[in-house]
Amino acid sequence: MRSGKPDLSVSTNLQRTMGHLKGVILVGGPSVGTRFRPLSMDIPKPLFPIAGVPMVHHHVTALAKLKDMKEIIILGFFEQGVLDRFLLEVQIEFSHINIRYLREYQALGTGGGLYHFRDEILKGNPDHVFVLNADIASSFPLESMLAFHRQRKAVSTLLGIRIDRAQVHKYGCVVANPDTQEVLHFVEKPETFISDLISCGIYLFNKEIFNVMKEAIAKRQAKAIEAGEEEESSRGSNSEKVALEQDVLSLLTADKKLYAYVCHPARDFWMQIKTGSSAIPANKLYLQWFIKNAPRRLSMAPRASVDVVDSPIDENAAEVIQPAYIHPTAIIHPSAKLGPNVSIGPRVVIGRGVRIRDSIILDNVEIKNDSCVLNAVIGWDSKIGSWSRVEGAPGESSHHNATVKGQKIPSAAILGKNVTVADEIAIRNCIVLPHKELKSSQHNEIVM
Repeated sequence: MRSGKPDLSVSTNLQRTMGHLKGVILVGGPSVGTRFRPLSMDIPKPLFPIAGVPMVHHHVTALAKLKDMKEIIILGFFEQGVLDRFLLEVQIEFSHINIRYLREYQALGTGGGLYHFRDEILKGNPDHVFVLNADIASSFPLESMLAFHRQRKAVSTLLGIRIDRAQVHKYGCVVANPDTQEVLHFVEKPETFISDLISCGIYLFNKEIFNVMKEAIAKRQAKAIEAGEEEESSRGSNSEKVALEQDVLSLLTADKKLYAYVCHPARDFWMQIKTGSSAIPANKLYLQWFIKNAPRRLSMAPRASVDVVDSPIDENAAEVIQPAYIHPTAIIHPSAKLGPNVSIGPRVVIGRGVRIRDSIILDNVEIKNDSCVLNAVIGWDSKIGSWSRVEGAPGESSHHNATVKGQKIPSAAILGKNVTVADEIAIRNCIVLPHKELKSSQHNEIVM
């Protein structure tokens, strides 16, 4: 005979099955991200604003959307105070989740920091741990990835995406069983083509991963001893160093404990953010994605103020071609035209007749009348004179460096902090270091 009371054992078992989640974001430290200069000279790379928020904010937002997420740990070796303001802001925004920073005592590799702080990560007994690299832009299909992982009852799952085979040698390549998606072969940056499926640097692990890491560290140390590096490998400073990609994923693959969840080509996007110029396509991808998935994050132009423009004001605001993000404190002349794929930071002043497209304009920038900014990043506190042009090469560069054999690669134009461009000057395909004053046109140069 049935009782009117609910079956508490069923709900308890369901809770045990679902469990709670933790997220870890690997942000590295000041010794990495050098290819992002000059933009990382004045702000840590993970805090560089893309589509209106710090780069790593997109990661936090994606993790916070998961209903069982209890804690997000940001892991790196930046000084303790560098991320304090960001942590305060995201803790206020996502008050239902604990968000904190753990600092490695030194660079321990992509997996060493995870292993060093394993007790902190396992505190509270999470069922699954997401691990995200900070230097990527993505749609972060974490909910679908979690469902896939649970269905497979996997120890580990990586997010994969298919790319042009001409570019695969720059990434970790994955060969997966087409029926089960079990990873059969994983090679970090192969010299020859093995697959067009690559790892996105987004992983989902269960608690067993730390036993695998322990085994990977032991194997790494054994190899070092065989190579005659016994003293170095046995030192405390190197005893926990391990590379997640080369050491851990290859071991998981050999043990048949790694699966690949493949991004949906119509719904998802992904790219690495290595150089400063890669911020432009990353900004574009996020803004384009916002159109369908987060339209409230896009902006229309605020009305101009009479105090900061030198001609009569129209009743209408400036023309904005979506998608675009414009900070509400920006001041924009109504005859200016912005977009698509533009992010405008706080306290920016944009004058009469200015045209901006496919660009990021950072805080306190002033762009004077009739100037043009295309495919460019304009650094904090910079000033662009009247009738000037700052232009980079359109599209995403396939290179992860700014130069090849000493020659500037065609890519976005980048102006560092507090750069002044005089009137009627053209800056094309240049990288300009902070605090420079440009009184003559520059083309294909790194201005130091």
